[in-house]
Amino acid sequence: MRSDIVKKGYDKAPHRSLLRATGLKDEDFDKPFIGVANSFIEIIPGHFFLNKYSEIIKDEIRQNGCVPFEFNTIGVDDGIAMGHDGMLYSLPSREIIANSIETVMNAHKLDALIAIPNCDKITPGMIMGALRVNVPTVFVSGGPMKAGQLPDGESIDLATAFEAVGKFEAGEIDEERLTQIECAACPSGGSCSGMFTANSMNTLMEAMGIALKGNGTILALTPEREELLRKAARRVCEIAKSEELTEKFKIRNILNEKAVNNAFAVDMAMGGSSNTVLHMLAISKEAGVDFNLADINTMSKKVSHIAKISPSLSTVHMEDINRAGGVSAVMHEISKRGDILALDNLTIEGETVGERIADSEILDTNIIHTINNPYSQVGGLAILYGNLASEGAVIKSAGVIPSMRKFSGNAICFDSQGEAIAGIVGGKVKAGHVVVIRYEGPKGGPGMQEMLAPTSLIMGMGLGDKVALITDGRFSGATHGASIGHVSPEAAEGGVIGLLKDGDKINIDIDNYSLEVELSEEEIGKRRAEFKPKIKDIKGSWLKQYRILVTNASHGAVLKTEL
Repeated sequence: MRSDIVKKGYDKAPHRSLLRATGLKDEDFDKPFIGVANSFIEIIPGHFFLNKYSEIIKDEIRQNGCVPFEFNTIGVDDGIAMGHDGMLYSLPSREIIANSIETVMNAHKLDALIAIPNCDKITPGMIMGALRVNVPTVFVSGGPMKAGQLPDGESIDLATAFEAVGKFEAGEIDEERLTQIECAACPSGGSCSGMFTANSMNTLMEAMGIALKGNGTILALTPEREELLRKAARRVCEIAKSEELTEKFKIRNILNEKAVNNAFAVDMAMGGSSNTVLHMLAISKEAGVDFNLADINTMSKKVSHIAKISPSLSTVHMEDINRAGGVSAVMHEISKRGDILALDNLTIEGETVGERIADSEILDTNIIHTINNPYSQVGGLAILYGNLASEGAVIKSAGVIPSMRKFSGNAICFDSQGEAIAGIVGGKVKAGHVVVIRYEGPKGGPGMQEMLAPTSLIMGMGLGDKVALITDGRFSGATHGASIGHVSPEAAEGGVIGLLKDGDKINIDIDNYSLEVELSEEEIGKRRAEFKPKIKDIKGSWLKQYRILVTNASHGAVLKTEL
């Protein structure tokens, strides 16, 4: 066992002495040591109950002849951090989480890992860290939240609450209605109930085979979720107690090029958050998989968009997808088009992807459509290229109404999210504008803020079908509409987005994957010669370190390991 290096031999007497101090007995030194990476934190709705989940998992691990060692990662709640400088820390937290997994697992030579993520940057951070360690790893997330419900029976969620602010600003609802929505939108623990970033990543873990069947859709705080926890714990022990299985089920043997392709196929079919592109690029790099942005459009052309979930369709939430057959039903349906999925790839449960989904049929075709009746013949994400985004930009095309898939408008430029919010609320943004928010990329932010506040204001104020938005920052999974993010190169590194002026004509063509500004190469060159990127005054040491090391969004905003 890998852990023998810290527990076997006469020279490890001091090591065993320390381990005995934690409660280990003689018999425990012959058992596998299992890391239990928990993202329990009391301020995040998807995580405040994970301490109870870890007790269930540790109990099951002990019953199955292994020794659990729980440790924690940090977490940032994107919704609470939204709209102020706290959001600068969200994406950088992914790197801290990955580093913490690598540190604890390798410092103590633990034999296997069970990871308990649930939200936003935490899930991809844990995956990245696990790939560096490369031991058998089972992921079991906290599970999605139930949708909220208003007295009239309308289903709502966090996106409803953000858009209600815009409606209040526009005078469409009063304070009483705003409070009613506030109190009902997030009714319980779990990852927010739509296909936002958290649930997008939790479904993709299932698609990649590193989590058990049902991981993406079984609701939090239910008996079904508890049984999934116990099943995951039993499985990690079964693997860790066998030298043969330990070698076979190392995470890099599962999360490989085929798994990455399967993840993007499911992402396309379900219209996942645009943040998944950022995270899957980073995960691919850790897995040693050569996947670039251009491959996503190739995939999109082959995969039908068959499941529309909030925010793209406000009436459908993760509980509905679970009831309709879950991620496996989506995968089984899209596999009918031929070579979409790598059905022969291994899953952590020991079966292949094909074996896992073989009997998974759609149980409600109103919720999960068939490939013969898709929402769109192409996938729900698109990468746009052009002189405004030579290295690419990302849009959640599933959330764009038909009239906005091709749009031309005049730029109105803001050099921060705060400026943009003030401009939108102050009436500067008019129908026909393309709102440009720059210096919010990984380096320029630094930290790549999410733009849910401005996009929600635009929607809430009735401009969603009249205004587009582009940014070198990113969007919450709750964002929908003609909102284009991850523009690369970013303004802080001299990208064309930094050269734009108010009134410049911008042309967006989603179906032709195009993002262009009507400027000649001569004019762009002239502006570039006069351009000096803005550098924000940052007080925190961590963000200063991050700004120096981070790459742009087209490279997954990963940190450089060599200068």
